Amino acid sequence: MADDTQGPSPDRASTWASTMAGHILPHSPATVRFAHATSVASTGSQSVVSREQREENEAHLFSPLATLSVGAGVRATPESPDLFRTCFERDRDRILHANAFRRLAGKTQVFVFPDDHQRTRLTHALEVAQVATAISRALGLNVALTEAIAIGHDCGHGPGGHASEDALSPYIVGGYDHALWGADVTLQPLNLCRETLDGIRNHSWSRPAPLTPEGEVVSWADRIAYVCHDFEDAVAAGIVFPHELPAIVQERCGTTRGKQLAAFINGMVNATMQTTRIAMTADIAEALGSFRQFNYERVYLRPESQAQAQSVITLLQALVEHYRAFPHLVQGAEAAHDAEQRMRVIVEYVGGMTDQYAFTQAQQLLNWRDNQLPRGITP
Repeated sequence: MADDTQGPSPDRASTWASTMAGHILPHSPATVRFAHATSVASTGSQSVVSREQREENEAHLFSPLATLSVGAGVRATPESPDLFRTCFERDRDRILHANAFRRLAGKTQVFVFPDDHQRTRLTHALEVAQVATAISRALGLNVALTEAIAIGHDCGHGPGGHASEDALSPYIVGGYDHALWGADVTLQPLNLCRETLDGIRNHSWSRPAPLTPEGEVVSWADRIAYVCHDFEDAVAAGIVFPHELPAIVQERCGTTRGKQLAAFINGMVNATMQTTRIAMTADIAEALGSFRQFNYERVYLRPESQAQAQSVITLLQALVEHYRAFPHLVQGAEAAHDAEQRMRVIVEYVGGMTDQYAFTQAQQLLNWRDNQLPRGITP
């Protein structure tokens, strides 16, 4: 039996190498290659569905007030339309491949240094996208726009979760709001469509309502997703237990993530069918509010969580102050035309860090010891 610790077996390696350029199949043009030697998949047609055709179909398939994809979209810098993708599909792809999105994998959702199964800020974004697209499909909305907003909505978050907003706000005129920062700073180089940026900028309930129904769906999906998955993570960590949920939640939504998500999604679809407005039925919305309150009291505001947040704030502010004293350590800081702009460059740098990178910088630059670093929440 081959020892995989020594690398791939010779037979497996040669088989893998033989697929480098794909396969030539009998009775097929020599100008094409196939992924598998036994490939049989076919579209049955030699025609291509163009972007223009798909955009025309939206007017017939979508709900009357859904956001339509038109050409290249309205962008800060005009672009030519893509050959096959709609403007919002391009936005989704750009966010998906952006450094800011990838770095969400290393940023806190609730738990610093999460266990294997606990959420990160990236898995949260993916779950928001799942909930939001499920709702948008049912309501006949633009799924591509919905998904673009959902996967991009938290790209402005700093390391250490929401504590980073408290840490960085004193250094920025108007404060550090992850929604605004994500749309106007972090994702600005991507030249996204106006509707995508609006949904990201205004996904938080404390912000003005988004301009599109797709953006409104993401606002709900964000809350639905984090209420359910943060509770599930807290249960797995032994912090809370399903039977402790308020009776209204247990009765109307159940105690498992699957039942809870179904109840909240159905509550939104049913309310929107009744009113044509993006909403949730009152009974389910009441349960969602009670669920969220439970999480705040038992998970987010528990002493260990507060201690973690304060540790994050102290660390990030210490880094900002260090970079203010030594701006040459941050690319572009020394060249800033004034102190306010220099601080903005520094905050953008710190806000873009993953948890691990920020903590490592504290150790290397500030001589922080391991026991000074923020710790994961333990029961």
